[in-house]
Amino acid sequence: MQELHDAPLAPLTTFRLGGPATRLLTATTDDEVIAAVREADTTGTPLLIIGGGSNLVIGDKGFEGTALRIATQGCRVNGPELELAAGETWTDAVALSVAEGLAGIECLAGIPGSAGATPIQNVGAYGQEVSSTITEVVAYDRHQDRTVTLANAECDFSYRHSRFKEHPDRHVVLRVRFRLEEADGLSAPIRYAETARLLGVEPGDRADLAEVRRAVLRLRAGKGMVLDPEDHDTWSAGSFFTNPILSAAQYTTFLDRVRERLGDEVAPPAYPAGEGRTKTSAAWLIDRAGFTKGYGSGPARISTKHTLALTNRGAATTDDLLALAREVVAGVEDAFGITLVNEPVTIGVSLGSD
Repeated sequence: MQELHDAPLAPLTTFRLGGPATRLLTATTDDEVIAAVREADTTGTPLLIIGGGSNLVIGDKGFEGTALRIATQGCRVNGPELELAAGETWTDAVALSVAEGLAGIECLAGIPGSAGATPIQNVGAYGQEVSSTITEVVAYDRHQDRTVTLANAECDFSYRHSRFKEHPDRHVVLRVRFRLEEADGLSAPIRYAETARLLGVEPGDRADLAEVRRAVLRLRAGKGMVLDPEDHDTWSAGSFFTNPILSAAQYTTFLDRVRERLGDEVAPPAYPAGEGRTKTSAAWLIDRAGFTKGYGSGPARISTKHTLALTNRGAATTDDLLALAREVVAGVEDAFGITLVNEPVTIGVSLGSD
């Protein structure tokens, strides 16, 4: 297991931000992952788990403790079943599933990060979420000091959430198992209107599996959400804020604020979110609050391609990024009475701190 001291963490994140870790370990097997976690827990050493680094905001002072980079590899396909080691690159896993003719995660193409991170965040895009296809998550339970296998229902999945995110210090994901669909080369039903339009089909229709993946990659690239070292719009964590889910009362108040600010003819995006709740668009809120594409004059700015992505233009610090994020949160709250919540995990800093 590779071990480095005073190791830079910024290169391990898609933001390219953050200070060093006291110690950085790179584990390439499940046994190495478990040994490193067990050592940290036994000695009381703070532990930071790093996968693909696409959902991390690390403070400029870095991390005082052990950072563990999970670099395990392994993909196994057995009929419609797909098993991935936590360190596998997610984009490669989606490409493999499409090559094998398996539908269910093709609309998640181009999302940066590792396979092990997908159940933590219940990763989703363009009408698909991993919770719809995950059957089991194999994890090391730090409380019980043993490896456990959690069925889908035990993962407590909800919108961009899971039991792993709710209790981040308990489970370390080792492997993720999916059950996909063999649909004669066709995708799962297309649920996202933008994808359907690009493919020339109706929502609910199926399309060629490989073509759906290519279409999603085109859509994401157009929004600066496919990693490109030369494109600072991709020096981000993708969507920085989650889409707000509002109760019936909150939604009514929100509509009143929209009418006051924008007029009766403007209707905000609205999607059913179960139990009388409505989901609206964080990107729409940000844009209509006055934070348009490219907003900002410093080294951290809103993407020139998508208002939901905050970006490092090459010389930003984490403090620069958080200052911009706080400005956006305050502006949206003032305009619409909705408090945006950050999607990336913050380490050593907080969006609410000064």
